[in-house]
Amino acid sequence: MTAIKDILALKEERQATILAHNYQIPEVQDVADLVGDSLELSRAAARLDTEVIIFCGVDFMAETAAILSPQKKVVLPEKGAWCPMAHMITPDQLRDLKALHPKAAVVCYVNSTAEIKAESDVCCTSANGVQVVNSLSENEVIFVPDRNLAAYVARFTDKKVISWNGYCYVHDHLTAEQVKAARAEHPRAEVLVHPECRPEVIDEADFTYSTAGMGRHAKASAAREFIIGTEEGMIYRLKKENPDKEFYPLTTNAVCQNMKKTDLVKVLRALQTLEPQVTVSEEIAARARRSIERMLAVKI
Repeated sequence: MTAIKDILALKEERQATILAHNYQIPEVQDVADLVGDSLELSRAAARLDTEVIIFCGVDFMAETAAILSPQKKVVLPEKGAWCPMAHMITPDQLRDLKALHPKAAVVCYVNSTAEIKAESDVCCTSANGVQVVNSLSENEVIFVPDRNLAAYVARFTDKKVISWNGYCYVHDHLTAEQVKAARAEHPRAEVLVHPECRPEVIDEADFTYSTAGMGRHAKASAAREFIIGTEEGMIYRLKKENPDKEFYPLTTNAVCQNMKKTDLVKVLRALQTLEPQVTVSEEIAARARRSIERMLAVKI
């Protein structure tokens, strides 16, 4: 395909690295240098030595890369690719919540805006949320913006977790009834769900993992069949890495429309124009960088 050849050639010319989230469409995953979850991509952005990062994901991910690598050009191929959950809390709302709980540490899910990261003590991802919260000395933790991830983390800590009422619309729409129905259809399959799911879905599942965790489990497990409770883009990567195993989506409706806005034409255009470039003001970036770097220092 001409677009793929042009992307690969221009990537070398621009000294660019293409990062893609697990929820991207298959052809975008295939041209990426690294496909991963938020934590994997955050770590990659911090250590890359290329001049240009083409970030195939949504807005907060490209912002995080720009914060960690201010000397690089970070390009989001689709300007309109944004995360609704990240915008469910404003800086003013978080400041009000902090005023109500002055002794609490503030943990923000990396699925948040740069301004929210700047108001937080430390970030976390779905892969390391438990470890981040348990690494803190405070006995109270404000956790924003995802109520479901907060509830999941609360299962594994003695700290008081004060959550915000945000959610991922893809994961929040998954139901325990869907898990039961999927089990009836595929009785030999292990059920893996994402910690952004509702508590009752997690209770019905066999395992709860970030997307990276799902990948590791699928490779190591003796099971041959898996029911996957996360955005449907993850199925492609799992099948690609485990061609001898079967993967079934918990529902065919688990689609993040914003993740699907990026395609090869937009990736190529991003490489050609280096636009739209994502930038964060230094005042916000300096404060947000502290919370991200503190997260990256937590061992998992």
